[in-house]
Amino acid sequence: MADVRAGVQPWLTERAYQLDELRTLTERETDLSAYPHAAEVRRNVLVYAAAEMAHVDRRALQAELITALADGPGVVVFTGAFSATVVDAASAAFAALIADQRRTGGAAGDHFGAAGANDRVWNAAQKLALHSPAAYADYYANDLLALVCQAWLGPRYQLTSQVNVVNPGGAAQVPHRDYHLGFVAPGQLAEYPAHVHRLSPTLTLQGAVAHTAMPLQSGPTMLLPYSQLFEGGYVAFNSPEFIDYFATHHVQIPLSKGDAVFFNPALYHAAGANTSAAIRRMANLLQISSPFGRAMEALDRTAMVRSVYPALRAMKAAGRPATEMLNAVVATAEGYPFPTNLDRDQPIGSLAPPSQVDVVLAALADDLSPEALDVALCDQNERRIP
Repeated sequence: MADVRAGVQPWLTERAYQLDELRTLTERETDLSAYPHAAEVRRNVLVYAAAEMAHVDRRALQAELITALADGPGVVVFTGAFSATVVDAASAAFAALIADQRRTGGAAGDHFGAAGANDRVWNAAQKLALHSPAAYADYYANDLLALVCQAWLGPRYQLTSQVNVVNPGGAAQVPHRDYHLGFVAPGQLAEYPAHVHRLSPTLTLQGAVAHTAMPLQSGPTMLLPYSQLFEGGYVAFNSPEFIDYFATHHVQIPLSKGDAVFFNPALYHAAGANTSAAIRRMANLLQISSPFGRAMEALDRTAMVRSVYPALRAMKAAGRPATEMLNAVVATAEGYPFPTNLDRDQPIGSLAPPSQVDVVLAALADDLSPEALDVALCDQNERRIP
């Protein structure tokens, strides 16, 4: 029988990860006219003004973002994505969490930096939800964040975050791709078939919210636009010639506090060196996962829901838009009902039992007390136990 996908190779060959192929893909110019909602192109990166997005057609904008992230430069910046008030409230909480880490002697290194060189808060989403639930709810009610997440991953996603503070003198990262295949041992990468190399980037969206001004000397993220198109990029990125190419061809975009950048996880990128004398560059690094994949961090989402639910009820009582509460719930609760114990947690009248998001939304609709919600959460968790 003839192969209906003639020409499609089931495994990556050496041709897929040649430097000339990366050059061909990345040495091009971004055409602003192809992205009608974008305000400008800066160094091949699409820049959108968040304030102008409120009244555009949502689906049309999301379609444009999908194209930009998948087939375009692979990275978009939104200026003014978060208000200074919301960012400052979260920053104060993150500063308190960092102070607690230092006080207890916990040195939190990142993937590429030595422990103690910078300040890293792992599982920052859960820690913010438990430490400052009102600040958390305001932060993740952000509809622009939800719009981008929905465009890449659909309506239910798994949001995790890590706060990174790069102190003066902090070194640059090695260029890399991100989770999932980006964290596989180099010797194993070629063992994954080609379709998995194409699939992996669709399971995650990377983002970062600037919590301080990020001029070039503070080391904003180094990016190589269009490099997500390089199919062999997971295999190649550790090779010296690719690291050298990145060093001479990457771009950096200065950011203001409240700006947000989102990029395809297959885009070659790396944190820049902080050569400033006094800027402690703080970013909330967002890793948003498909509900059909495995997130990198394990979160106690039930504890997060319990902590944030009173703030959600207060938002409802204050007349905040329903979309904002939905955004905060989706960022907090588990949106996918599986895996579960189908003997106990049976799908009655539908293909799947209710997810935790469904339970929380129903509680908000019925204005359940925190105590009543806790009973519903405990019942659901009990049904899910093997």
